[in-house]
Amino acid sequence: MPATLLSPAELNDFHEHGFVVVRGLADAATREAILAVANDHLARAVEPIEYEAETNYPGAPASLDAVGGRTARRLRQVYQRDEAFRRWAQDPRMTDRVKQLLGSPRIALTQAHHNSLMTKQPAYSSVTHWHRDIRYWSFEDNNLVSVWLALGREYPENGSLGFLPGSHRLELDAERFENRAFLRADLPENAALIERAVFPSLEPGDVVFFHAMTFHAAGWNRTEATKYSLVYGYHRQDNLPLAGSRSASLPTVTID
Repeated sequence: MPATLLSPAELNDFHEHGFVVVRGLADAATREAILAVANDHLARAVEPIEYEAETNYPGAPASLDAVGGRTARRLRQVYQRDEAFRRWAQDPRMTDRVKQLLGSPRIALTQAHHNSLMTKQPAYSSVTHWHRDIRYWSFEDNNLVSVWLALGREYPENGSLGFLPGSHRLELDAERFENRAFLRADLPENAALIERAVFPSLEPGDVVFFHAMTFHAAGWNRTEATKYSLVYGYHRQDNLPLAGSRSASLPTVTID
């Protein structure tokens, strides 16, 4: 297979499970350039930033003024921040695989969603419960792909992503969700689904491609080191964001 394409086995994994891990996709120079900018912007609190206290997720500080209230959860709008972010967003090693998954040579990056440098700090990081990205996105169809780049090691102890295999194909009633966003863990049918969760360990440079309908979650960082990840979302150019929605609030970036 060409170096920028998924193998038939990897394609099958994605379509079967709703996600696929590609090992060592981003080289050290790419990662180091991204991390240098990220650490500089975090140290200087360059907006826009989402703070853990703003999420109201379990484990997050109660307010921005509470102890740990200024713990950053993510740098937002990273595509516009620096060339290091733009280079990765358009890197053929990654985007050619997205084109395969979306079944089109004409794709676009959404700047309205993801488009973030995610950080989990050793203290005051929060838990993200089981959800689908499409819950927050509004496009003509649900066929979008998220791309998660591990900038360091990721494993359950430092809050790595977990996935529910095959969940991108499930149709679930509204009653199975809390506030229409997160799976209710108190329901037996949801508990049975969550028992199938997979938390792949990632090494620096590994990339996870996952469907916008795939349920995923992340835990606390219980280590003494900050975890950094970069995440983008892509769609076909002919799959337009719905007018007036948050998805249409920022221009997309075309990638041919």
